[in-house]
Amino acid sequence: MDAGDGSPAASPLDAVAAAFKSRVVELQDLVLARSMFPATALPDLASVNASVTAMESRVQDIRRRLQEELDAIPKAKKLIELSLKQQEKLQHMLANVPSGMHEGVFATHLEQSSSRMLPDCFNYSSSVREHNECELKIKEEPVAAPKKGRAPAPRWYISTEELDSLSSYMRGRLTLEKVNIAINEVASYADANAHLVTCPKKKLSDDMWDKALELRDIAATEAVKGKPFFLEVDIKGPGLKLDNTGKAILTVLRHLGRIHETRIGHHRVFILSKQA
Repeated sequence: MDAGDGSPAASPLDAVAAAFKSRVVELQDLVLARSMFPATALPDLASVNASVTAMESRVQDIRRRLQEELDAIPKAKKLIELSLKQQEKLQHMLANVPSGMHEGVFATHLEQSSSRMLPDCFNYSSSVREHNECELKIKEEPVAAPKKGRAPAPRWYISTEELDSLSSYMRGRLTLEKVNIAINEVASYADANAHLVTCPKKKLSDDMWDKALELRDIAATEAVKGKPFFLEVDIKGPGLKLDNTGKAILTVLRHLGRIHETRIGHHRVFILSKQA
């Protein structure tokens, strides 16, 4: 440390350490000047020097600890930023979830952990839940739980603003609930296909094994590899059917970037997009 460093940029700890060291040097000079027997004074000076060295070491430890805390601040800010983004996504999902799915959504741990962070306008009372029991329920096909290490198919629901942004001829009589129910249904198709692709032969019947082999060939293609997908033949309702309404829903989902379509062999393949 430079005792003569008077730079305004010097930190308070640097200034204290420099002043302390300067004072010690002055005391050493005074002791040497006044001592008639330098030989006996040297041990005392050595003791003082050892004490000063220990104190300087302590100051360095404090400075190092402060620097560690300063280095941790950007990481904490980044964590807060990511948490806020995740909260916005959860709010978006909860605000646009179809009414027929409310009961299933609120029965999950996601609701228990996220609803406390949401405004009151997103928290449904028990009376609303009772009312929703009379509304449309989604009858999903039974799908095996995704294996560990494989994420479930994305359910990227649309918002009211996105639906309203569509032209009237494209939107037709579609509602937010119909479209989001269809999104949930096609995701269940993709989960079922992913299960068949990875399921061992001994757990499948002969018919299902033939389908699994066909799905594996599709999943291995460059256009589909590593992505959740479903086939046109998978569409069986009840939320999405191959009627005029179902075709309109598929058109909307393509336009909004929720699905991408390709043809592999004689199959029409739909690939689900993940939310950015």
